[in-house]
Amino acid sequence: MNELRVIPIHGVGVVARGDDLVRLLLEAIEVQGLELKDHDLVIVTSKVVSKSEGQVVPFDGSEEHKAALIDGEARRVLRRRGPLRITESRHGFVSANAGIDLSNTTEGTAVLLPKDPDRSARRIRAEIARRRSLDVAVVITDTFGRVWRNGVTDVAIGSAGIRPILDLRGTTDANGRLLEATEIAIVDEIAGAANLVLGKAMGTPFAILRGLDLSYFGEGSIGENVIRSANDDLFR
Repeated sequence: MNELRVIPIHGVGVVARGDDLVRLLLEAIEVQGLELKDHDLVIVTSKVVSKSEGQVVPFDGSEEHKAALIDGEARRVLRRRGPLRITESRHGFVSANAGIDLSNTTEGTAVLLPKDPDRSARRIRAEIARRRSLDVAVVITDTFGRVWRNGVTDVAIGSAGIRPILDLRGTTDANGRLLEATEIAIVDEIAGAANLVLGKAMGTPFAILRGLDLSYFGEGSIGENVIRSANDDLFR
């Protein structure tokens, strides 16, 4: 395994609807005295993707309006406890309150998840290739809770240019035992690592992960490879 380095990209500023994320990223990299390279992996937080794509809606601060926003984004509600709802979003994500974000956003607004994070990741990757002739991967991240565990961590909600799952089924462990069920969520491990340098209130929506093994690059998406179907999910 290669040594990995996660580099936060500072100085991006506030992102608004219609902003060119790739331009903001490339300019911030240059200002920081860095250079984007082939086979880097670019991490982008979902909030700036949502803001640039116009996924910001009015919010009056009431629980009634919050519930209406959640209902509009949720495919179904799985659990309720007071104002908290565990929902399945229209993307297939199971999370609190359909992933609607009320933090670090302009007063009187709420930020919804990107409409299609995988498509957003593909677009960012394609634009970097067009403008810099670089082959990079892209992972879009958001913060989720986990079943039966306290605390939150960042996970991947969109990806392009990377194999999201490392499938070890059919291989053997260090003792020669056959692995029958081991699949590693590479993209989620990347998202969690990146969050350690991005933070939640630092205004740093981009990072570069450098040193990823070349075998991890390839085709795949969160929607196709990571989201578990209801038929395969023992908790739904």
